[in-house]
Amino acid sequence: MNSSVLINPQALRVGMYIQLEVGWMRHPFPVNSFRIASDSQLQTVQALGLDAIRYFPDRSDIVASEAADAGIADAVSDAHATIDARVEVQQLPAPASDAAAPEPEAAPARSAQRWQCCDARYRAAAQDYVQLQTNAATEPAQAMARAGAMVQSYLQDVVPTGDLVIRLLSETSGNRQAEHPINVTVLSLLLGKALGMGAAQLQELGMAALLHDIGKDSAPGAPVPTRAQYERHVGDSVALAMGMGASSEVLTAIAQHHEFADGSGFPLHLIDEDLSPAGKVLCLVNAYDRQCNPEHAQTGQTPHEALSALYSQQRERFDAVMLRAFIRMMGVYPPGSVVQLADGRYAMVVSVNSSRPLKPEVLVYDASVPAALAQPLDLEKCAGISIRRSLRLDQLPREVLSYLSPRQRICYFFERAVEPGNAQAGAA
Repeated sequence: MNSSVLINPQALRVGMYIQLEVGWMRHPFPVNSFRIASDSQLQTVQALGLDAIRYFPDRSDIVASEAADAGIADAVSDAHATIDARVEVQQLPAPASDAAAPEPEAAPARSAQRWQCCDARYRAAAQDYVQLQTNAATEPAQAMARAGAMVQSYLQDVVPTGDLVIRLLSETSGNRQAEHPINVTVLSLLLGKALGMGAAQLQELGMAALLHDIGKDSAPGAPVPTRAQYERHVGDSVALAMGMGASSEVLTAIAQHHEFADGSGFPLHLIDEDLSPAGKVLCLVNAYDRQCNPEHAQTGQTPHEALSALYSQQRERFDAVMLRAFIRMMGVYPPGSVVQLADGRYAMVVSVNSSRPLKPEVLVYDASVPAALAQPLDLEKCAGISIRRSLRLDQLPREVLSYLSPRQRICYFFERAVEPGNAQAGAA
């Protein structure tokens, strides 16, 4: 029989098996129950700011002395002992037999590792972006080297053949200053690959995407600009990128990231034939992400709503081939979309494989399963389950909205898909 206790997060140690009793989107781990495997995971758990963490002594890999040092010796020696109100014992159902109670399956463990790696790479990218934006004017060569290294690291995963998975990251992953440029870079590179761009073109596209708003003050607390001030960020970004030594192709794409194919953009009101391929990609992806992540989060659309609006209301603004390719790549129901399945259940899309966009992974509302224990469902492996329709947040019952905890702001990153039989494939 497994038993658990609630302990202070500061008492945690590497090797402890824990359960996070908060919504799935409120922490960076892909599963809610796992064994702490490293100091970095330990620090991440402790940084969540929880009052207590549920700990399973019988499933942990720490010796008795370490448990005693952690202040939980009573819980380890006698899970039925009377303890104070801060430590609660919960008896879990016994398995039918010893053979039916194996260690956590390898597949969920590998999935957890991939999600953690993806989240860690996003956090590192956000930190790198903030640093390069800080240094762009005063140390342009250093900023350029950092930008080039970031794009090169992404291309190591994008350029080779094989499937890529677009992940929706957790609420705690975002960095407001870096969120938009990282999203635009990730999605622009994926779209560029879908359009058949070669490595050199993708390098230029990635640099333009990363630097397209480098001249814009996106730091928290920055004053709301006037329209004229807002439009000036295009020229300011071109000037900073030029000072960093960006190529003419990169500068052109940055200059065109608000230029629409119908001439309604700014600053020059260019039309389709005047735009570079990288400029067209950047304009499309920038428009999509701004509809998901506007300056005021409460006005944002769900990813499906944003994609639908681009196609149904604004498609004359974009290259038709690129828009169709983008919709195919994002999967009609991009990560972050709230949907209803064919069997009537509610769910949120959490990842999309770019080669199988109609079969995403979803987090399903199930009142019989606590939200903290809910696991993503891979529709590719569920032949009888499909998505019926997308929903607005105001169409969700209150209990479903609380359970799924849709994000107000959307953060994307990507990883290489794990091929069947290649369980050790790494995450991007």
